[in-house]
Amino acid sequence: MRNLLLIFIFATFSFSSQLNTYLNNLKQEATKENPNFKEFSIKKGEEIFTSKHIGKKGKEIACTSCHGIDLTKKSENFFTGKELEPLSQKVNPTRLTDIKKVEKWLKRNFKDVYNRVGTAQEKGDVLVYILSK
Repeated sequence: MRNLLLIFIFATFSFSSQLNTYLNNLKQEATKENPNFKEFSIKKGEEIFTSKHIGKKGKEIACTSCHGIDLTKKSENFFTGKELEPLSQKVNPTRLTDIKKVEKWLKRNFKDVYNRVGTAQEKGDVLVYILSK
């Protein structure tokens, strides 16, 4: 039992470390894009996450259209009806632990909602907002 606990603690630290590394990489990229950049903003992340736009399918959509307002609860994809697990790591500790998936979904979801790739600052702002939930 003790070994399982140690493995879990190590895995959690490793996942957290990977996300921190990814966020640091985004910070470096954001600084290159905008020399005045200082830190990611939970408030800006919330604005990005909750604001509505005409998405790539021609319908008004926001990140909340699929992920909901309460990120601690399951939600449903706006287009497919597929159930989505909570984004909050508080109730779903494995969420945001696979950086390749994080990059893939940020790219796809920005294109779906904003019809473009998100900037490094926008991605970081959204991530710190999600992590605050």
